[in-house]
Formats: sequence, structure tokens, C-alpha cells
Amino acid sequence: MHLLKYISPDVCLILMGRIRYFCFSLTKLTGRQDDSTCDVETIDDFNNKQLFPKLQTLLELDYFRFYKVNLNKPCPFWTVSSHCGLKDCAVQPCSPVRNISIYSFYSGKANEQLAECEKTQHLGAVDVSLSEETREALLNWSKHDDEAKLFCVVDDEESPDSQFVDLLLNPERFTGYRGPEVWRIWNSIYEENCFKPYSVKRPLIPGAGKFYSWLEGQCVEKRAFYRLVSGLHASINIHLSARYLLEDSWFQKKWGHNVTEFRQRFDSELTANEGPKRLRNLYFLYLVELRALAKVLPFFQQPSFRLYTGRPEEDQKHKELLLQILQVARSFPLHFDETSLFAGDENETAKLKEDIRLAFLNISRIMDCVGCFKCRLWGKLQTQGLGTALKILFSEREIEALHTSNDRRQSFKLSRQEIVSLLNAFGRISTSVRELTNFRSLLNEGK
Repeated sequence: MHLLKYISPDVCLILMGRIRYFCFSLTKLTGRQDDSTCDVETIDDFNNKQLFPKLQTLLELDYFRFYKVNLNKPCPFWTVSSHCGLKDCAVQPCSPVRNISIYSFYSGKANEQLAECEKTQHLGAVDVSLSEETREALLNWSKHDDEAKLFCVVDDEESPDSQFVDLLLNPERFTGYRGPEVWRIWNSIYEENCFKPYSVKRPLIPGAGKFYSWLEGQCVEKRAFYRLVSGLHASINIHLSARYLLEDSWFQKKWGHNVTEFRQRFDSELTANEGPKRLRNLYFLYLVELRALAKVLPFFQQPSFRLYTGRPEEDQKHKELLLQILQVARSFPLHFDETSLFAGDENETAKLKEDIRLAFLNISRIMDCVGCFKCRLWGKLQTQGLGTALKILFSEREIEALHTSNDRRQSFKLSRQEIVSLLNAFGRISTSVRELTNFRSLLNEGK
């Protein structure tokens, strides 16, 4: 006899003998997305079949694989004391024996904890190795860059501590970075930068109380901002679960999908119904960034624009590939309607845009408090990418003017840094949507 137990509208659990079949609608979300006119099935099919393969090819090109970042900027809000992911040393340096608890020392666990801390530091380290030829080429590329006012992130490019990082050598994946310090980062983002009333506290336990009820009374712009931040958070967690260190031995490291980790972050029952909300916000983020790519096409279509790497024929081919991708993005049948945002009083709209810009600026500064350098790298890049997408959506008139004017002193410009972050950030979101298909298959297989 089959026992069918409904855990919630978002998750169903089927038990058949000893075999457990999970059909998570959180990995098969259906129906219309809030604050948009789109459904999940349309996004999955469009992303996985039309956009994802081309985008991955583009992001492997030299122009898009090098990102300039300052990873040595001190946290402006508190002292960052660790890069370690173990709960017993998450806020302590990993090397000195004095920072290991007395119990651990006398129970023989000190060496084990130190080894795991050092492993976490190694996994979170950033490979900054570049050949001298590459360094010289990157300096030459920057001479051909347009100056652009950054919309809502701290400009790292002019800092003497900034350096180019090869993103292909530093993939976003599990590093072991977790514990109180990680919670503090995200809590600071949600508590201080998402327009939440101070009287409403983010619970220590997911789903405790009616935390999300405060969103219902907010304007659509503030709801959208919160959903974008939540979607970014969800995307990062998907990557950590999809590229998890499954095996670490002296002769190999095996990375792959960790279904248990995924369920802990998104299972409706294990997250007190928060998991499906996080995934819906991921799709909302996808729609917003996709819309930005579609809107910015005229900028890249300008004859004067080049993806400069000093190789004219290749640069032209790469520009054509970028334009193909943006044309595909524009062909999406159910785009997010950004006209629903900032449609009120002109003065109130201007103030709201500035409030959102400042909130994003503050989030970019919080990213300097992330103790894991690889996590900091991808956090800063994706924050800048989302900020660039918002800059595009806020600049509709300026972009439309590109069609009618040949004046090189156009008010709308994108720097190379913004272009690289925009495409790579959307590449991360696109990959997350693709990985949900993989997790869906694994869950259906009962793994």
C-alpha cells in the first residue's frame, strides 16, 4: 500500500517500501511569478535551450574572464576575524593552537580542527596568478575603456590594491565558509538594506513567526528590491550545493551535486516554507536581469563599441556573439515589465531610486566583510552586476537616445568593469536555473 503524505503545498513526499521518492515542487515551481507576468516553465525552457549554452561560450572569452577587484579592502563595519568554516573556529584565525577550545585540545580534536580550518582557507583562497603577457594586455585594454559613473557600487578599479582575477581559475563553489560570520553578513544585508521596519526582526530560526508579513504593506519597488537580494542569496546557495566538495584525497578532489545540502537550503519542510519563496525570488531576479540585457542592446549595437582585446578580427566575432545573445534575450516572450516600477510622483520616484541606489552601495561595502576571499570575489562581482542591471533599467531615456544621436558624449555609458560584471552575474543566475533542472532529476531518482 502506497502512503502519500502531503507535507505542504510546496513539497510532497511519497513513501513506497524502502524507496523514497521526493517530488519537490520547489524544484519544479509552476505558475505565474509574483510581480511579473511570467511562469517558471517558460523560463526553464528558454534558459536551458536557448540562452545558457551561448552564454557559457561567451564567458570563456578573454574579455569576460578577467575581473578587476580589491580583495584587501578592510570591512568598514566590524572586524573580520576568520576565513574558516568550522563552527568551532568560524570567528578565530585558523593557525594558532591557542584559538582551539580546551576541550578540543585535550580530546585530541585540535589537529583535526586545524586541518579542516586550513582546508577551508585553501578552498576559499583566490588564485591571482597571471602571466606577464596577460598583465600587460589587460593594462592596454583599460586604455580603450569608456569612463562611466558607477550606479550603486564602490569603485575598486582606481585602488592601488586592486588586481585582475581570472574568473575561470576561481569558480564559484563550496568553500566551507559558514557559521556565525556568514549569518552576520546576510543578516546585516537584510536588516539594514531591505527597507524592513526596525520593529520586525529577522528570526534566528528560518520561518519563525510571520517575518514576511511586513512585505505585504510595502510598495512594489521595495518588494522588488527585497526579492532581488533574496534571489541573489538563493543563487549563491545553489552554486555551493551544485559544486560541493564530495571527496578530498591526496590524489583527487571530486566536485558535484550535494542533494542533502540543497534540501537543507530549499526543502519546504526543512526551511519552514522559506525554501520555495527563495527559489521564486531567484526566478524574479532572472527576469529582471534578463530584461536589462534586452534593454541594453542598442548600446552594444553602436558601431563604435568594441570588446577590445587587441585582436580586431576576434574582437568583432566576439561582439557578434554578444549581440546574438542579447537578441535572444530580447526575443523572450514574457519580459518583466519595469514600467510598473517608479510610476508614481516624480519627486517620490527620484527619492525612491536614490534610496535603492544607496542601499545597494551599502551592500557592496558589506561584501568587504566576507571572510572567504573567493566568496568575497563572487559576492562583489554579482552585486556590481545586479547594480549595473538596475542602472540600465533606470536609464531608459538615455539608452533610447542612442538611436537618434551620434554624439560620443552620450550620457549613458558602461565601463568594461560593468560589462564584465553584468554578463558574469547573469551567467551565474542562468547557471542556477540550469542547476535546478539537475537537482530535480536527482531528487526524482531518489538520490
